[in-house]
Amino acid sequence: MKMVAEAMELRRELPVVIGNVDYQEFQGRLEHIDDVLRTSGLETDFVQQGLKRYEERSEREAEQRGERYCALGGRDRARVQKMFRQALRCNLARWLTEKEYRAFSRRLAESVLLQWFCQIERIDAVQVPSKSTLERYDKLVPESDVRELINRLNQLAAGGKVGLEEKLGLEAYFSDATCVKAAIHFPVDWVLLRDGVRTLMKAVLVIRRHGLKRRMPEPEGFLRQINRLAMEMTQSRRRPDSRKKRKQVLRKMKRLSRVVMAHAQRYRQALVQGWPQTDLKEGDVRQILKRIDAILAQLPAAIRQAHERIIGERKVANADKLLSLYERELHVIVRGKADAEVEFGNTLWLGEQSEGLIIDWKLLRDQSPGDTKLFRESMERIQRVFARYPQSAAGDRGLWSLGNERWLERVGVYSALCPRSVAQLRERMQEPRFSVLQKRRAQTEGRIGILKNAFLGRPLRSKGFEHRELAVAWAVLAHNLWLLAGLCADQEQEQKKKAA
Repeated sequence: MKMVAEAMELRRELPVVIGNVDYQEFQGRLEHIDDVLRTSGLETDFVQQGLKRYEERSEREAEQRGERYCALGGRDRARVQKMFRQALRCNLARWLTEKEYRAFSRRLAESVLLQWFCQIERIDAVQVPSKSTLERYDKLVPESDVRELINRLNQLAAGGKVGLEEKLGLEAYFSDATCVKAAIHFPVDWVLLRDGVRTLMKAVLVIRRHGLKRRMPEPEGFLRQINRLAMEMTQSRRRPDSRKKRKQVLRKMKRLSRVVMAHAQRYRQALVQGWPQTDLKEGDVRQILKRIDAILAQLPAAIRQAHERIIGERKVANADKLLSLYERELHVIVRGKADAEVEFGNTLWLGEQSEGLIIDWKLLRDQSPGDTKLFRESMERIQRVFARYPQSAAGDRGLWSLGNERWLERVGVYSALCPRSVAQLRERMQEPRFSVLQKRRAQTEGRIGILKNAFLGRPLRSKGFEHRELAVAWAVLAHNLWLLAGLCADQEQEQKKKAA
């Protein structure tokens, strides 16, 4: 995709800050990331791919309208190029600092350093992207484009083309699985009914505010009723007859939920027929209808689930459980960790090489098929990216299987997977190479913690699986750039020590 030259604008020099080592280190890393993006061609590749997708989408939209598509002119092409370049830098800066759009927009307005990195600082005035613009930047490209960018960065690191004297090789590969928790409350059955009633009545309130009204009690009354019942359900646990009381309260919640669903259905029909007479825009109407339809489709299942578990006192299989009315494709993940016996979210596979560079990852949409299968799929992805397998692979007991051992031997990879047999583990620990790799494998837990806590945030705020998957990819890209910048800083320090 051909790019056009962009006019360079006057930019301010960064201020000299003395007395804060953390700020100086942060500035040094951002400067190195900026250098890698410009000199390696990663930024240019991202802008070219984005420009191609933009023109393809514009052409499809013109065909749908029955119009003839005209290619972008020089000025429009430069504007789109600038948008994608700014999107890349704003996304990286946001994942490195503030995760929330509003908080990052405010910090960007305050920080001259971040303005310099995002290339928005000007002599006369600084135009900071709003929270809505930052959200559009976050979802501007699909996950495949970000993954391709990360693979390209990792290939450059393996080739020694990111400012490091030594190449980051594939001598060893360390991997493990974790859970990326969704931003939901604990999936209590009767709380789902409260959520459904609240969402439906708030949608009805919006419709009524814009002039469409049907005869019904005030929506606020339904909100008060469901809140009162929720408090009764909470307090009933301390009563001697708690089981009987909980069943009584749930029956009231079920009746109220069905009444609310009927009112919401009537208002939905009124909105479909009468929205042209209101001041609502078509996009607003679609959003309100989408919100109502999502709850109406799931609330009956939530009522049945609560009935089965509280009134019927029967277990519901994990595969059939409704965990949230707002987040789909979530799973119950039982991992037996000290801080969380059961987690609710998606399984994330993560693999790193010796220096901590993340070279493979995958967020699973479906239930995990098992770590043994995920390990082999991960090795195949690495082979497609680097055209070779790592020289060795280490992992915990969950990755070991006889099939994996035979497959690793067949492809010429040294296996340092922890055996499940204690006797076999004791025997293999006598091998120096196996012992070193198993000791290093423990650091992978720390790498997972860094990615989840420092880059993704806990919990991950992105909604919908596609957006969570994209968020993980952006976090991995920010992590790898930050790691490489740190390695370069350490290298410079060693050179200064030797020179002194």
